[in-house]
Amino acid sequence: MTPAALTASVPGTPAVPGTSAVADLLASIPSPSQGVWNLGPLPIRAYALAILLGIVVAIYVGNRRWIARGGRAGVVADVAIWAVPFGIVGGRLYHVITDNQIYFGPDGKGLVAAFRIWDGGLGIWGAVILGGVGAWIGVRRRGIPLPPFGDAIAPGIVLAQAIGRWGNWFNQELFGAPTDLPWGLEIDPANRPEGYEQFATFHPTFLYESLWCVGVAVVLVWADKKWRMGHGRVFALYVTLYSLGRVFWESLRIDEANHFFGIRLNVFTSLLVVVGGIVYLVVSARLRPGREDPELLRGHDDHDDDDQQAEPGDGADGADDTVAPERPARPASTSVPAYLRPAEDPTRPPPGPDAEGRA
Repeated sequence: MTPAALTASVPGTPAVPGTSAVADLLASIPSPSQGVWNLGPLPIRAYALAILLGIVVAIYVGNRRWIARGGRAGVVADVAIWAVPFGIVGGRLYHVITDNQIYFGPDGKGLVAAFRIWDGGLGIWGAVILGGVGAWIGVRRRGIPLPPFGDAIAPGIVLAQAIGRWGNWFNQELFGAPTDLPWGLEIDPANRPEGYEQFATFHPTFLYESLWCVGVAVVLVWADKKWRMGHGRVFALYVTLYSLGRVFWESLRIDEANHFFGIRLNVFTSLLVVVGGIVYLVVSARLRPGREDPELLRGHDDHDDDDQQAEPGDGADGADDTVAPERPARPASTSVPAYLRPAEDPTRPPPGPDAEGRA
């Protein structure tokens, strides 16, 4: 589809100047003039700050919800030590694999660019899959089941996505088709795709996704309180609702992407996730209604591990510090002290048996 045909098919794209007072007032959303600030030799990147802020919010929200469900404080942060690195690696791998032409195509950026994560490019499904593996490792070490942990952190994860998308705003990337809507996003000429150089404003798909994610977080909290969802159903609802929105804004995007059965790969993936999420919600609600026993969420902490490795009464150095039972006191001796006994004659023979055989 040509750029002209695409813009004609998107509502609000034909330029009709002066048709709206709001449009005249807002005109468009400007893009930041820069996304990197140098602190001496250290570059501070807005994209990285957005991701880090999202991680902090996710841990904070997840910790509060985990405690409310009966879990221990601090467990979410401990599991995040595993889940976050796994998620970042998974997100980058998914992006590089599904958009491999960006790096390994005829005019690709090369292998080194595939590792430049600060330039943008994290696929949510890779982050969810490998991040889930990291979370599984973390909860297993604490003796906690994974499904209720996913239910607790789901709203925090989607809020992290809402925050992280603002990094794309600073990078001027992942925007949609051209539009003259009052909330159209200004894109510098250097960042406009080939064939769209003549257009100045585009659909701010990063903003659509961010607002949608905030709405999903609200729905998750509301649904969890209303139906006391458990056994992974809050997490399933999260991926289902997020994917529904992803189908919409992904269809607006004009950046280069691979296609499957004639549609963008991420749209196809999102549709599969929607179906899978709905099936899980229905089947899980029938097989395992209600929520887990809070006692199952307690797990054990690091001190419990130490206690299991050392038997009761073992000291920190492995020595037995068990208090021994008191022994009965020995009766006082009635014998005469040695220094009061008369000296023995060394020439006297030892006593022999008497007539009766006594010594």
